[in-house]
Amino acid sequence: MTSRRGPVLAAVLSWWTVALEGFDLVTFGAIIPTLLETGYLGMGVAETTFIATVSLLGVGIGASGIGPVADLLGRRVGLIGSVALFTVFTLLQPLSPSAAVFAGLRFVAGLGLGACMPVALATMAEVTPPRHRAKSATITMTGYHVGAVATSLAALAVLPHWQWLFWIGGALGLILLPLLWLALPESRPAGARSVPRVPLSALVRAPYLRPGIGLWVGSFMGLLLVYGLLTWLPQIMRAAGYSLASSLGMLLIMNVGAVVGLLLAGWVADARGIKPATLVWYVVAAVFLAMLSVPMTNTLLLNAVVFVAGVFVFSAQVLIYALAAHLHHRDVRATALGLTAGIGRLGAILGPLLTGSLVSAGLGHPWGFYVFALVALLAVAAIALVPRKPPVVEN
Repeated sequence: MTSRRGPVLAAVLSWWTVALEGFDLVTFGAIIPTLLETGYLGMGVAETTFIATVSLLGVGIGASGIGPVADLLGRRVGLIGSVALFTVFTLLQPLSPSAAVFAGLRFVAGLGLGACMPVALATMAEVTPPRHRAKSATITMTGYHVGAVATSLAALAVLPHWQWLFWIGGALGLILLPLLWLALPESRPAGARSVPRVPLSALVRAPYLRPGIGLWVGSFMGLLLVYGLLTWLPQIMRAAGYSLASSLGMLLIMNVGAVVGLLLAGWVADARGIKPATLVWYVVAAVFLAMLSVPMTNTLLLNAVVFVAGVFVFSAQVLIYALAAHLHHRDVRATALGLTAGIGRLGAILGPLLTGSLVSAGLGHPWGFYVFALVALLAVAAIALVPRKPPVVEN
């Protein structure tokens, strides 16, 4: 991207794309209590757990599959196609005649959603100097949590008329599409090499394989935390005795903490190293997740713990993406990010499934938070295996 305005346009449009992903993926978690209370389309805990799972399965497939397309054809093609797919199928979801159709539409929309984030992060890594790479990733991912905060606020305003959340998300996608088409600069300038200097196959052999495994496992654990919390936090807190408004408020507070954490994490990681910052972030996340298992009657204290948990849980996962971008060559960066996100999405699938099972058994609080704290410590062990500096690759 050679024009002076190119990096600015890429940053704004990438941020907006990630914000749409955050808005949509939090939407379903926000409406689960309403769907359960109204029995919409016969939905119970089993049905909502299945819908959340297949949605995240689509996200994982989309994230894993978009990388080669974006590395070979360019970031612009990847972003436009991803947003278009997500937009169309999001608008269709409130029209579902059955829970099965609802699940199918969520799956296809998830394909588009999953593809958005790796391409957006790869784009930002290219237009940002290496010394600011962590900040570029974390600032871009603030969009995700701004979208999640917007969902929480919109849910408080429109529920029980939950259909409006999908129509709002789809409308934002319709607005973004022409802007991407007209304004997003292409990442592969004319005359770029048709054959990459680093082939995609390098990701499954030394020296990339070992750090790749650490990143994949760390991303799996991190996304298990993120999606387990985003999908089930309101219902867990309702089961613990809090009102629906208070439970949705905690989801809002956690996502506000996530935005603060992203800004802080990027600054610390660029100053002190991405890997050390990631390790510290997951350790602190484990401590505060464990604290949420303790019943708290003081609302201020509870909200403070929820806020700090949000600061560290979500930004720790984004630091893994920043580390993946830092360690991989440009020719394979989008694919590496896609694999890290896509394999991590298996954790995103397991998170709501595992947490939903605990909720169904009446164990969501406190056992859900015990499990989350353990998962954060497993992420620490995985990232400890990853090098701090990019490996040397023979062309």
